[in-house]
Amino acid sequence: MGHDPAPPKGRRVMDAGAIEGALDRIARAIVERNPDLGAVMLLGIQKGGVPLAQRIASHIERISGVAVRCGTLDVSFHRDDLGSRLPVPEATELPGSLSGSTVVLVDSVLYSGRTVRAAFEALHHYGRPERIQLAVLVDRGHRELPISPDFVGAEIPTVKGQRVRVREDYVMVVEP
Repeated sequence: MGHDPAPPKGRRVMDAGAIEGALDRIARAIVERNPDLGAVMLLGIQKGGVPLAQRIASHIERISGVAVRCGTLDVSFHRDDLGSRLPVPEATELPGSLSGSTVVLVDSVLYSGRTVRAAFEALHHYGRPERIQLAVLVDRGHRELPISPDFVGAEIPTVKGQRVRVREDYVMVVEP
């Protein structure tokens, strides 16, 4: 979610204010659904989910006064498309034991569901949480697997071939 020197051509669908509002709604929904915030662990899926998880954690602390645990999860070697590209592993940093935790996986965009499937597999290599929830900034549809997010910032319909680019201050649908 860095800054682009020259943003690609496409249609901006969210600006910085809309993103911040979506993250606030997600944080409020997490607080409402999880009365024991001490058991909650936000794990940002590398790379796009990591800064979003951190921002959601900040919103949760502002809303509730509770600092939830926040970490990262790399899914590179758990993807089912390993043969089509060389994985570039990133750090997995778990802020404590998964046992008894409610893990909220955070990603920027939900599309086919394959990254989330890989996240489930990667997560279970580290232990067994009490429950797993999924938060995404953008749900663009086109699921190939029966995966549904618990918390969604925005539903942005797209057609196959389009891409959704998420940056710190905008979300854009990019044409092929």
